[in-house]
Amino acid sequence: MKRHAALQPLSRDHHVALVAAQRLRRATPETAIDARAHFLAFWHEHGARHFRVEEDVLLPVYALHADPADERIARMLLDHVRIRARVLALADADEPGVELLHALGEELARHVRLEERQIFPLIEAMLPEAAAVDLVAAVQEAEHS
Repeated sequence: MKRHAALQPLSRDHHVALVAAQRLRRATPETAIDARAHFLAFWHEHGARHFRVEEDVLLPVYALHADPADERIARMLLDHVRIRARVLALADADEPGVELLHALGEELARHVRLEERQIFPLIEAMLPEAAAVDLVAAVQEAEHS
């Protein structure tokens, strides 16, 4: 699916997130520590910043042009909180159980699907072109800061 240029960096992040989610879902007791290490590296390098860009840049611009109380936006933000809570639990676990890894992988994959299938099309439909063009630079700047 062709995304507006403002959302393309975030969609590329989603691909990386899906790879990380798949590794979590495939973790076994023997690979759990390695899977956790790889995921936490992904989180610190990509995931946490991605959530901040969406919350601090993307959604406020969307809210200027559409209803921020949309149920899909609320679900997105709740997902962010739940995923962050699981990341904290994972980071604090001495030995991560595969149940925690699998649950986080499933939740992350489900979240990416929500954003790609519902949130991003909603934003693309609601933003006037001028706002979307301005958003391109704002997302790029936020991604590199």
